[in-house]
Amino acid sequence: MKSMTGYGRATAALGKSNLTVQVNSVNRKTLDLSVSLPAEWNDFEADIRDAVRAMAARGKVHVKIECSGDAGSAGVEWDEATVAATLGRLRTLADSQGVEFAPTAEVLWQVANSHRQTGQSADPSAAREVILDALEEALRAFAAMRAKEGEALLIDFIGRLDILTRLVDSISTRAPDVAPTYRDALMKRLAESGLELDLNDERVLKEIAFFADRCDVTEELTRLRSHLDQFGTLIRSDAEIGRKAEFILQEIGREVNTIGSKANDLTIARQVIEMKNELDRVREQIANVE
Repeated sequence: MKSMTGYGRATAALGKSNLTVQVNSVNRKTLDLSVSLPAEWNDFEADIRDAVRAMAARGKVHVKIECSGDAGSAGVEWDEATVAATLGRLRTLADSQGVEFAPTAEVLWQVANSHRQTGQSADPSAAREVILDALEEALRAFAAMRAKEGEALLIDFIGRLDILTRLVDSISTRAPDVAPTYRDALMKRLAESGLELDLNDERVLKEIAFFADRCDVTEELTRLRSHLDQFGTLIRSDAEIGRKAEFILQEIGREVNTIGSKANDLTIARQVIEMKNELDRVREQIANVE
């Protein structure tokens, strides 16, 4: 079992610059993948997407690739000749328009920074291997975090599944007593009302039979046990379980609601409420599962 929440990061040296790759994800019903990287590396995006798809099937996944700084020193380098040439062209343009050319520090910084020498200027074909290797490292960390959170979710699910199973067992034990309890209460009310009807009176028998049929939850309990068994098997499998688990939980909820509406018994009603509370907690957590 894997969580859809994860984070991975890796760094590498690329020429004189530092390459940073970050991968993070949050919940999403499908795979929603976005990639942010320098424009000169856009040709690598297809390879990046393929690598992520091999690792994640669901979730909103964002990959961010940056290249900045100098891996060898704290200095910053610019192509000074290009900067000077750019300023010269700007001066010529200003003179031709009769405008005084007096560049501020901010303008000088913008021009110089636009010609900053970084690893991004490296040959793209040479950069590709470095980028994909760093991405692979970040994805390994990303997958490890998703797996670790998935283990915690599995433990939680197993505990809640055990609670649900015990509640089903309790309802199964209580259900056969509902009709006899109703029969005794009915005869007591008839006696208190002064209607001395025999238990074998056809009208009494029909009323008891109708009630017993209406409150019978045997089929619902059988289906509910089957759904719980399926859920338990699924969460222990290595498959992508998110969507299928959501469907099974929907079926479990349907059976629980039917039992609650049919049982007509206070004890069972309380147990149904407990089951609904547990199901709500499971649904909240299953939304985190791939």
